[in-house]
Amino acid sequence: MMCVIVTITGVLVSLTTVVIALTVFARMKLPGWILLTSRDAITNTPNVLVRVSYRATGECTCFDGYEGKACARLACPNDCSGHGTCEYIQDLVFASNWPDYQKPLFFETGKTFPYTNWDNGKIRQCKCDATYGDADCSKRMCPYGTDVLDHRDNLLASEKYQVQNLYFIPGEDSTSAALTTFDNYGKTFALTFTSRLNETFTTIPINFDGHDLPDFVHDIQSALLALPNRVIDGITVAATITATSNVQVNITFTGDAVQGPQHLLVVEDYECAAGCTPRLTGLDLMTAFNRYSSNTTELQLSDFNSFECGRRGVCDYATGLCACFVGYTGDNCNTLTTLV
Repeated sequence: MMCVIVTITGVLVSLTTVVIALTVFARMKLPGWILLTSRDAITNTPNVLVRVSYRATGECTCFDGYEGKACARLACPNDCSGHGTCEYIQDLVFASNWPDYQKPLFFETGKTFPYTNWDNGKIRQCKCDATYGDADCSKRMCPYGTDVLDHRDNLLASEKYQVQNLYFIPGEDSTSAALTTFDNYGKTFALTFTSRLNETFTTIPINFDGHDLPDFVHDIQSALLALPNRVIDGITVAATITATSNVQVNITFTGDAVQGPQHLLVVEDYECAAGCTPRLTGLDLMTAFNRYSSNTTELQLSDFNSFECGRRGVCDYATGLCACFVGYTGDNCNTLTTLV
């Protein structure tokens, strides 16, 4: 490795000097670099200004924040800290799941958009793993909860919980004849819940039972409450059948772990055969865009809120644990221990 030191004696450096140095490197076919320096007027110590790379191999030495064969794409900050993937802008999913983008239809994957602008294949950002956040995925996320001191103005009125509505509309057979709810009897589907920490949990298979709604309601409630880590610790479920054989399921989130607005549930209504988990037969549902279709909607907004550490503590981003203020406790600091 060879190096040429060019010291700047004035405001401008002689371009000829740099050109001569590069020419020498090129003719000798030696890898190396040129270091442009200046000297501090007071301390007389050298300051590095520019490092110009020259390589006989023709490979680029990219500036910070860029990478690739021609340095043509953005690098993700800190390589996503080992807790995420570096994704192109056209591959990023809108919101957290499909219902957050569009209510009609059941889709298990998030929504992406065709992207053909000039920065297609160039702009990238981190897509963090569950429980990690920030631009470089370096911070552990802390539990979310309601602020226990945040109440409605009218304390006599009951506080409302979030209610999500699952609307199942039977599809058509091969002759375009309308199916009924009972044509899906005995078939199975599943529900996927995405937590505020971006964790996804999918239930065991649920039997679609339009003959016995109380049993159908019990199966849905049991499947959601059985999700790991008590990620859903309290819900109520109700179901009705409309005059047109459609099934509506209302799920009310009442637990301490699911206070405030939650991501909409994803209905896994596709067939998931041998080798797939959970194994599902799938449902025959209406999927046409130009007609009424099965959907997930928020039927009632929650009076509760959802803040990091319940807004009554400070998140330790190294551990993902809340340090609650004095007088508060719990994973998300939403339990009062002192009354003044």
